[in-house]
Amino acid sequence: MKLSILDQSPVLSGKTAQDALRESMKLAQLGEKLGYTRYWIAEHHDFSGLASSAPEVMLGYIGANTEKIRIGAGAVLLPHYKPYKVAETFNMLATLFSNRIDLGIGRAPGGSAEASIALSGNFLENVRNMPNSMKDLLHFLYNNYPSDHMFSKISAHPLPAIAPVPWILGTSIKSAIQAAEYGTAYAFGHFMSDKDGIEIVNTYRNAFQKSRGIQEPQVIVTVSVICSETTGQAEELALSWFLSKIQTDKGEKNKGIPTVEEVRKYALTSDEEERIIEMRNKMIIGNPKEVKKQLVKLQSAYHADEIMIITITNSYESRKKSYELIAKEVW
Repeated sequence: MKLSILDQSPVLSGKTAQDALRESMKLAQLGEKLGYTRYWIAEHHDFSGLASSAPEVMLGYIGANTEKIRIGAGAVLLPHYKPYKVAETFNMLATLFSNRIDLGIGRAPGGSAEASIALSGNFLENVRNMPNSMKDLLHFLYNNYPSDHMFSKISAHPLPAIAPVPWILGTSIKSAIQAAEYGTAYAFGHFMSDKDGIEIVNTYRNAFQKSRGIQEPQVIVTVSVICSETTGQAEELALSWFLSKIQTDKGEKNKGIPTVEEVRKYALTSDEEERIIEMRNKMIIGNPKEVKKQLVKLQSAYHADEIMIITITNSYESRKKSYELIAKEVW
């Protein structure tokens, strides 16, 4: 089973954004040491609890401190940017770190409406134009505009020996169809979706068209996982994360993820208990053997080429331990 890491660079209670970003680099190093296939870092805007607003910057830092693990954005939110600049940035990364760069593309705003306006103006109009933006991006990455196109006279320098591998990230039929039509790999966000993910992934496979990038469909399924030495410890770590999400949903100022001690003192309301059940159903939580069993089941259900794991706990140590336990059990 191929496993990879998705990181949102969480800022934990009592920690700073600088701490979070340094821990992200350490997580990528750990993933490389343990044998994870790739490490991706997400893009968010105006979230005090998430430190990575510019994954392309972090990838330069992480690439310089790792040697072989594939690294990428999960994802660059294309409606905010011009395709040419994205291609230049990732071509430069691919020049620095040859045959290691993935370019995940998403269309979510990644933040509030105000943040979206500050970034790119009319976000909804940019989303509507995303099919054209995606086509332009692929042409720039592959350096293959038709000779009669105005952009055929320019290239997104530097041109790497091996181009970044484009992935479309999504949680819907629409994103699956786009990935299939463009001939890109597809990463499905199981941890974010309430829809029938298996049907969505099958739609991608059935509609896939060969491209310069890849000849066969490639699928990553991303799932939220918390693994600890015992099931009880894993459940306590998960509850800390659930309470943090509940606070965020209520619009409360980020307080970091509660400690286990704080969780034990917290009295849940009935509404909060229902919300936790919803979140719990999307996650894999347990001891190493339980987690492996569920990962195998998930991979089998999706026929996924790879499983990407996102883990957020109330300490960076327990997060790293979760990835370590999973790697030891699976491999």
